[in-house]
Amino acid sequence: MDTQTAAAEPEALGGELVVVRLGGSRFALDMDAVAEVGRPPGLTRVPGTPAWVAGLANWRGRVLAVIDLRLALSAPTSALDRHGRLVVLRRDGVTVGLLAESVEGTTTLAVESLEPVLANLAEAGAALLCGQLTDAEGPIGVLDLAAVFALADGLPRPRRTLGSDS
Repeated sequence: MDTQTAAAEPEALGGELVVVRLGGSRFALDMDAVAEVGRPPGLTRVPGTPAWVAGLANWRGRVLAVIDLRLALSAPTSALDRHGRLVVLRRDGVTVGLLAESVEGTTTLAVESLEPVLANLAEAGAALLCGQLTDAEGPIGVLDLAAVFALADGLPRPRRTLGSDS
């Protein structure tokens, strides 16, 4: 396996994955990164951010950035219904909320079952995946959480105002 392929694989091959629905398709997240799952809170949109940044939420008394990967994956979007969930992800001290149409359960990822990402995916969406699994219900895209968290690197940084103490 070459270095480029190894970097694109999920960190916990052979581990448990949480399966969520985004844009009508199934995607999997490394369970070790899932801190909790709850009902989506009210969101405050932040001007000047990409469309996939759904906004900020008050989550358990803390400000939480919430993303909607359906837009980043070029997947269809619609309002979340009663099955909609907020999946709180935590990685390297960073916490972010992910909107999902539903959480469907868990699955196990074995190294030999990871397939390459489909070639017909939009480049931006494919960059967020490290491969896919196929089960009796069809394909499951495996999200590359390093790529998901790296999306934040492209966000505008807050500017300091004149006379700011910080």
